[in-house]
Amino acid sequence: MSDMSSLANFRNLATKIVCVGRNYKDHALELGNAIPKKPMLFVKTVNSFIVEGEPIVAPPGCQNLHQEVELGVVIGKKASKISKSNAMDYIGGYTVALDMTARDFQDEAKKAGAPWYLAKSFDGSCPVGGFIPSSDLQNPHDVELFCKINGKDQQRCRTDVMIFDIPTLLEYTTQFFTLEVGDVVLTGTPAGVTKINSGDVIEFGITGKIESKFLVK
Repeated sequence: MSDMSSLANFRNLATKIVCVGRNYKDHALELGNAIPKKPMLFVKTVNSFIVEGEPIVAPPGCQNLHQEVELGVVIGKKASKISKSNAMDYIGGYTVALDMTARDFQDEAKKAGAPWYLAKSFDGSCPVGGFIPSSDLQNPHDVELFCKINGKDQQRCRTDVMIFDIPTLLEYTTQFFTLEVGDVVLTGTPAGVTKINSGDVIEFGITGKIESKFLVK
């Protein structure tokens, strides 16, 4: 296991950000999507990361930018073909991130049967909070995620309603590709995604544990 002080710098260690789509039933339904039978994965590249103090900027031509708050799992040791039974041993800690989505780009891509890359992986599309060592978050399935826009609750949900829990996600993911130290797995967003506008202030985190604030430019 990497020591925690270096993992706090996970953004500079990560080789990829693995995202789980439709892992909260209410969010799948709010976008009119089917509930998945197995984890639905896509990737954001590390150019997506921004930290507090850097603004969220919509990509060129995007008219419908959405925020999706997600619990992030930070990988603490190289993981390949692991099993659910020991999956938690590979977790170095946690973070909370926004999976910013150019929804109009995504809708266009879906209609064309095209990849989501532009919709999901533009510069600054993963505003990320601080690092919580795994020892400080004993049960990641028993926390409350929140996202406020201009001071008003927009998303608030406990993580115990994920369709696929974290060990299931890690087992499934690592059958196909190796997770490296510092890689982040974003575990899905609950209902409440909405259009974000220039000048909005977005605050998000885990209730009582961690909070970040970003301005939309």
